[in-house]
Amino acid sequence: MISTRTPATLATAQRLELGDEYTLDAAAAVGNADLVILCAPVGAYAAIAETIGPHLKPGAIISDVGSTKQSVIRDIGPFVPDGVHFVPAHPMAGTEYSGPEAGFAELFQGRWALITPPAGTDEDSVEKIAEFWRRLGSMVEIMDAAHHDSVVAIVSHLPHLIAFTICGTADDLENQTRQQVLKFAASGFRDFTRIAASDPEMWRDVFINNREALLEMLARFSEDAQAMARAVRWGDTAYIENRIARGRVIRKSLIELNQA
Repeated sequence: MISTRTPATLATAQRLELGDEYTLDAAAAVGNADLVILCAPVGAYAAIAETIGPHLKPGAIISDVGSTKQSVIRDIGPFVPDGVHFVPAHPMAGTEYSGPEAGFAELFQGRWALITPPAGTDEDSVEKIAEFWRRLGSMVEIMDAAHHDSVVAIVSHLPHLIAFTICGTADDLENQTRQQVLKFAASGFRDFTRIAASDPEMWRDVFINNREALLEMLARFSEDAQAMARAVRWGDTAYIENRIARGRVIRKSLIELNQA
């Protein structure tokens, strides 16, 4: 059963044959479901959970794909009825595109799915969610929600924040300079624009709901950026070369782990 917020999205899902049944009524969609997965901006989770909570059947599992996990537990947890199992998850996969047409069969293959069950979660339900993601081709790891939020703050949320900011800086340039930036954009800038093409509503909610971890990582990054600026200003070639070399090591490690 597929349920979406808008008729247009539902029509697209139906055209792509993503499910057997389709409805705009979220409560009706979950009534007989053994597994419910929320796939929406994390800021919408509380309202969705409040709507569907009373209609979840005993023994059902509710999970999600949100990029923040402490906020998901905070927002969904109060609306999970007794006898229903709540297993938050985060598949670390995707592109800058969103919506039903953005999916493809290999999307999750070889990517990590992180599962962050609250204390006391039914172990059989956790294993069912783990197996669900394994069958989609994912590697699975279980971790604490707070640790998850710290990790993704540096590997996902901060890079997006930087990409949006750099593209905003380019957009604010004097018109002639801005046109030349776009015309002669090198691969580094093009990579930032790919990330910056991501869904605004989704990333707004991610930033707000993981603000503490994101701001901590942004502060660390800002300190390192200032140190690099000083090295450039004073011609500290050893520092500059060291930072570049460390970046190359990180890139090589990603390639070796098939995460590049």
